[in-house]
Amino acid sequence: MRKIGPKRGAHRDAQEQAVFANTPHESPDNIITEKDASRAGVYSFALLMFALGFAVVFAVTLPWLSVFTVLAAAAAGLLLASTVRVAAQWEHVALLRFGKFRKIAGPGVYVVVPFVDSVAMHIDRRTITTAFYAEQALTSDLVSVDVDAILFWMVYDSEKACLEVANFPQAVRRAAQTAVRDAIGQVTLAELSVRRRQLDHELQEFMAGKCEEWGVSVISVEIRNIKIPKELQDSLAREAQAERERDARVLLADVERDISEMYVEAARVYNEEPGAMELRAMNLSYESARDGKGVLLAPSSLADGFVDLGKGAVKGGK
Repeated sequence: MRKIGPKRGAHRDAQEQAVFANTPHESPDNIITEKDASRAGVYSFALLMFALGFAVVFAVTLPWLSVFTVLAAAAAGLLLASTVRVAAQWEHVALLRFGKFRKIAGPGVYVVVPFVDSVAMHIDRRTITTAFYAEQALTSDLVSVDVDAILFWMVYDSEKACLEVANFPQAVRRAAQTAVRDAIGQVTLAELSVRRRQLDHELQEFMAGKCEEWGVSVISVEIRNIKIPKELQDSLAREAQAERERDARVLLADVERDISEMYVEAARVYNEEPGAMELRAMNLSYESARDGKGVLLAPSSLADGFVDLGKGAVKGGK
């Protein structure tokens, strides 16, 4: 039989902590990838605009075909593709004109005037999930814990998201990390495990108020995992075991007290009503001899009653 000694257990704990420390805890600002939602339609429309501009200019200049006419056709295609654009159903596009905010375009076809308008950013309007971590957050009783949580949010005002904060996905994530640290600092380690749902609700309300000025709506915040130091895990397990044993002993004491009260009440009834004691004795006798395998034990007073009954029967026969 192989035994895992203290050194090996400590080495395993060190490995687990190293894995957690080396895990990238910064989630990407936008976790929606090209595999999740294809932008093939947007690119196809741009290619179509380029082909249309190229074909029109090339057809017009075909009698004077040369390298310059081909270059002119390509330039016309690029100009048309950069002017007439399309936004996906789930996105908005922030447009600037000479550096000033012009409007929010999309979804669908929109126009960008070359050399006058510029695209500030593309804003995803779908619900976005952002995983974030709060490492070595201190509880109110000064216990360091690592918290793994996830945030569900979406942009409801694209103009605010563009103008009020720089890089709003990163701002939302960092605000969530700060909020989690503040919330954990207000509870003890014992309260942290039993108030997780309440903390989720409190974090959602705080984040909703914080991000509203950025045009962001926070749908929910969920704490997925709380990692506590290994040395505290053993002490918490012993504390929980002691608590369960205490509850079991209290329950046993309550049951014994109820039973003793029932015995006292039964003794009082038997003392006040002798017939009740005889009926109980007869019931016990019946239960003992019901299956034919038991031995019938009768009190002497009950046996005397049978003897008297037998004598009366004999006299009656005579």
